[in-house]
Amino acid sequence: MNPAKHPAQDNLIHDEMSDRILLCAEQLATAEGAHTLTVRRILQTMNITNRVFYNRFRNIEEVLEILYHSMVAKIRESITPEATDSAEAFFRHVTTIVEKSLIMSYENKMQFNSYIFENDSHSQTNFEWWHKEIKKLIEYAKNQHYIRDVDADVMSYAIWCFCRGYNADAVGRALPMEHALANFRYSFGILLDGMRLPVAEEAI
Repeated sequence: MNPAKHPAQDNLIHDEMSDRILLCAEQLATAEGAHTLTVRRILQTMNITNRVFYNRFRNIEEVLEILYHSMVAKIRESITPEATDSAEAFFRHVTTIVEKSLIMSYENKMQFNSYIFENDSHSQTNFEWWHKEIKKLIEYAKNQHYIRDVDADVMSYAIWCFCRGYNADAVGRALPMEHALANFRYSFGILLDGMRLPVAEEAI
């Protein structure tokens, strides 16, 4: 797994055993749900002592937080910006980015349940990162005359709310991912269509 060292670990050991504990925690949370994860469960599964664990992590919440940040990083890395030569190519690219991040976050949230929602709700850093990246895409599309002259700041926030809210509801009600993705693709497509320039203006 080898996640980046978390600030809370500055005075603790970070070694191969740390990575093994994190991997074990991730596997247990995936199989049984993060709400069931305890230090004792990890110790029993790995056959290690309290001392081995607490030399590396302060508590189970710290382990979950590290796993959460690792998942966020994976989702962000899945976004690969690329130049496009037409409005249609741009909209296909944006839809692919959103679908990819939706699938990854959907799977992770189904596994980590309420813990992920709680962190998402309070993570200003996560919001600011997405807001900035969405805004960059909107500004690019405006400069290429793919979309109307919309307020990039407002629309970035609106798209963030739409994607995050849709994902939260689908996961919260345990909708099958394929069903959720199909409905999301349909509704997100309509949202994007509303931002398009009229055909006559695209050629200008």
